[in-house]
Amino acid sequence: EVRLVESGGGLVQPGGSLRLSCAASGFAVDDYDIGWFRQVPGKEREGIAKINTKDGSTIYSDSVKGRFTISSDNAKTTVYLQMDDLKPEDTADYFCAITRYRLSFLLVDAYYDYWGPGTQVTVSS
Repeated sequence: EVRLVESGGGLVQPGGSLRLSCAASGFAVDDYDIGWFRQVPGKEREGIAKINTKDGSTIYSDSVKGRFTISSDNAKTTVYLQMDDLKPEDTADYFCAITRYRLSFLLVDAYYDYWGPGTQVTVSS
């Protein structure tokens, strides 16, 4: 059974930091890349980061590049999203997902096969 479980969301002040975690199990991690997406009500899901589980390469959306960092543990079964310098516009539900398509530029939600239930991040004073 494929399982993806996000954790680490919460309320943070502008300029603060959070680290999200995605615990992955039930599949061969080397066969999938793992990405982070976010969604605000009324808007399309936005791909923000992806890590290639074989070579460790990463890509980011322009909206988070320089502020967010994706990484994984040694077993590549837990993926993290370190979020620094958070802004109110970062408020969203955050999801991790896996894809069979390992294109270096791929942050398109239609190509992702499995999704976690999400964790909410609110950036507010």
